[in-house]
Amino acid sequence: MNVTSYLISLSMILAFTSCATVVLKPADFSWPIENVIRVDEKGFIREERYTFSVNVKRIFFEEYKDSNLALGKEIRIIRNQAGYYFITASNFKNVYVLLPVEGGMKLIKKILISENEPLHHPAFNQKAPYIELIDGSKKYLLNHKGIVR
Repeated sequence: MNVTSYLISLSMILAFTSCATVVLKPADFSWPIENVIRVDEKGFIREERYTFSVNVKRIFFEEYKDSNLALGKEIRIIRNQAGYYFITASNFKNVYVLLPVEGGMKLIKKILISENEPLHHPAFNQKAPYIELIDGSKKYLLNHKGIVR
């Protein structure tokens, strides 16, 4: 191997090792309690404490096939330790699990709670490592994959 080839190989190795991904662990992204946020006229919910804002019209379209039903509704949202967001509302049959992506939120999982009866008064609690969903006398433990049995 000549000197030029050696220097090129060495510089490539140094360039690739300096671009190694840095991961900070452990991390806890959980919100201690759920937030109940009213949807505004543009379809957004905003939580000032966490500097959080997202348009939820697509969730209403996913749930009802009508995004116009979002206006004025209250969304219940909580974040677990791993950073997943759990969203639901009264009269939903599902809990939506989302993750932040560049410029938005990506739906990871739609968890069907009941095919027959929508949620009446849902409330989330942090039950690490799970999220507890309470609706009246019914309780469910959730993770980002679904209902934990």
